[in-house]
Amino acid sequence: MPRAAVVTRSHSPVEVQDIRVPELEEGGALAEVEAATLCGTDVHFWEGQMRAEGLPYIPGHETAGRIVEVKGQRTDIFGQQLKAGDRILWAYPWCGTCYYCTIANQPTLCPVAGRFGRHKTSEFPYLLGGCAEYHYVPVKSDVIRIPDNVSSPQAASAACALRTIMHGFELLGGIASHETIVIQGSGPIGLYALAVARDKGANKILVTDASASRLKVAHDFGADDSLNIMDEPDQAARRKWVQDHTGGRGADIVIQCASGAAIPEGLEMTRQGGRFLSIGAGGGAGNVSPQTFGSKTYIGFRAGAARHYHQALTFLSTRTHIQFDKVLSREFPLERVHEALQGMIDGTEVKPVVLPSLK
Repeated sequence: MPRAAVVTRSHSPVEVQDIRVPELEEGGALAEVEAATLCGTDVHFWEGQMRAEGLPYIPGHETAGRIVEVKGQRTDIFGQQLKAGDRILWAYPWCGTCYYCTIANQPTLCPVAGRFGRHKTSEFPYLLGGCAEYHYVPVKSDVIRIPDNVSSPQAASAACALRTIMHGFELLGGIASHETIVIQGSGPIGLYALAVARDKGANKILVTDASASRLKVAHDFGADDSLNIMDEPDQAARRKWVQDHTGGRGADIVIQCASGAAIPEGLEMTRQGGRFLSIGAGGGAGNVSPQTFGSKTYIGFRAGAARHYHQALTFLSTRTHIQFDKVLSREFPLERVHEALQGMIDGTEVKPVVLPSLK
């Protein structure tokens, strides 16, 4: 039986357990996990958002794997037959029949969509978390092949952080060559937002964060200027910093990649008639007055569909001048997954990589 890092109690060391392999459904597949990366959602669940009735579970929803078995016929998003040995990502399984899936074309809002990294190990199909040697690929999950020149850790991070950015920029629309963008937060999502914004031709990109080391990476990714909010705790001064860069108007676009708590300040940094894109979902948004919104466009969303996974992998494969490995931090075996999660809380880890094969 495959080994997996299992969370049995909140904020406690994981237990490495043997988990049964499910009997494959027709069209189901089993993948050997080559790499899993962790994100803030995994931390939130580990800290206690996963209620006791949801335990035990295997953490990790950013996973790259290699197919070891397919039952019957199964194709990727281009209709190409899948086979053992293919390196893949797989999207959350949407129901395909609800209003959001069929009419609104917003499958990420499907109310009965499956999720990874939070499924009880006692319930079929058992292996639905990335921190394990094997992962079940549900029948309704769209499958995307990983390009040969994209490493498995890079691909794993594309399965959440970068595909979410691709979805966000799709909703945001075009970026004009004169526009200034402010990115709140320079964690993995913020860094990917920065890379895509630069690629799309933004004139100036400003970044705020509380971590000097993250802001250094942001400059490596092409930020024009940055502000450490620990050095400038006054919000009015931070708003003036943005205005000084924009002729007193405020940013054309603000992209929130930090926390819901940053939304009011981000809206204040956005010029009248500008656009505000909110990606990070953690934390509360606080009180936002109608005057703050003004004539600004607020765009909120979550996750990404199969096309966004494909776009993310294509971006990684073709923008070879970008040092994507700087988004990733240390590698951990299954036995030390809890150390990786704690490191994200402490700020010593940005995007830890879990390698089930690592001893």
